[in-house]
Amino acid sequence: MDGDHSLERCHETTEQVLHIVFNQLYAQRVVFEFMILKPNMVMPGKAYSKQADVAQVAEATVFCLLQAVPAAVGGVAFLSGGQSCASASVHLNAMNAKYSSRLPWPLTFSYARAIQQPALQLWGGLDANAKVAQDALLYRAKCNRAAREGKYSEKMEVAEPALVAAEGLHSHLGSQD
Repeated sequence: MDGDHSLERCHETTEQVLHIVFNQLYAQRVVFEFMILKPNMVMPGKAYSKQADVAQVAEATVFCLLQAVPAAVGGVAFLSGGQSCASASVHLNAMNAKYSSRLPWPLTFSYARAIQQPALQLWGGLDANAKVAQDALLYRAKCNRAAREGKYSEKMEVAEPALVAAEGLHSHLGSQD
């Protein structure tokens, strides 16, 4: 997330916005059981001097949601908010691993950029790169499925096909110069 705001400021603002949103949804007679919320995670801005660790982001995000999101909501599907692929996965995993049994709604992901970006970069519009890109897309989806279940490990990133393929692709492209 861009900005120089603290974790606390993000928490305050997110909670305030969620209260306003749910008050308006209630006024419009939206049935909460039939909706999925797509919020940001609570985290400091990228330019803030004191970055939060994974546990702090998980705790702040979950506490904020518990304060502002009705239990009747069908689910919470996070946006990646400009996080790296691995950061988005590790934050979601931390929330599910520690708090899922205490939450009234499931926490999942609605990442586009954090799943698609590696695949798009590898593909580069070239048919020859399609398989590598598809493998990268599938791999990111598997990582986030594991994070949804609280079973993700950062060790999964070491074996990411996109990273291995990218190294091979760059070596191959470099040898053609």
